[in-house]
Amino acid sequence: MNKTVIKDFFRKDNILETLKNNGIWIVGCSLYAIAVNSFVVPNDIAQSGVTGLAVFFNHLFNVPVGVTNFVLNVPLLILMWLFLGRKLVARTLWVTLLLSVALDVFTFMPDYSGDKILASLFCGLLQGSGLGIIMITGATSGGTDIVARLVHKRFPHITVGSVVLLSDAAIVAANMILLGSINSGLYAIIMIFVSTRVIDSLIYGTGNGKMLMIVTEKPDDVSKAIVSSSRRGVSVVPAKGAYTGKDKGILICVARKSEISGIMKTVKSVDDKTFIIVSEANEILGEGFKHTI
Repeated sequence: MNKTVIKDFFRKDNILETLKNNGIWIVGCSLYAIAVNSFVVPNDIAQSGVTGLAVFFNHLFNVPVGVTNFVLNVPLLILMWLFLGRKLVARTLWVTLLLSVALDVFTFMPDYSGDKILASLFCGLLQGSGLGIIMITGATSGGTDIVARLVHKRFPHITVGSVVLLSDAAIVAANMILLGSINSGLYAIIMIFVSTRVIDSLIYGTGNGKMLMIVTEKPDDVSKAIVSSSRRGVSVVPAKGAYTGKDKGILICVARKSEISGIMKTVKSVDDKTFIIVSEANEILGEGFKHTI
């Protein structure tokens, strides 16, 4: 292995990033495992995804859900290695292993046997929270997400979301047939809806931020102040005021919601005549935000 690669791996910031990500993955996998063990299995809710297949085999053969989940993911991970690249596989393999271990470790959690609608709601909340914080780091827990990526690579006109939806629907239907209950599928719909909403809120709500468009006659000074105070990048677009005829600059900057107030104060301290537009940025890809995959 190249000495530079080894040196970069042991850099302090890389080690801290690795520790932080692993902490997030452990928490996320734990939340997901608690949802399955405390709400899905005791209440016969038709679980989706590869975990749903693992629950299916658990009902049939009484095999551990976690071990089965990992075994079912192995062929998918091999295909991922062959067609999608090694870097993504390493992270997915590790998170899948963590999730599989958590599914069998958290079997000691008490079963919830009350209202099944409440069970579906809280199951969706826990699963969505767990998967959401995992996805924020750019990782995935495997399963139907791998199937979707593989199909999309082979048939680009088929969206990832469509494949995930069809795969999950088939697995939920199989669990409904095994349990002999339509209600189990209806509860699953509630669970999946809540889970999806929570994931979207985490990734697109708190996970990203806002975009600022700053019109100023001092673009160089303002952009330098923003970069210096917030470490956020700024793009400068030359402009000219239609009314005044003066040369100006439009600064475009994206930042997390918690950073907006500080950036606006910095801008006003340099040029109190700036015109600022703040809008929602539903998805931000790149350094400092969500990693592209």
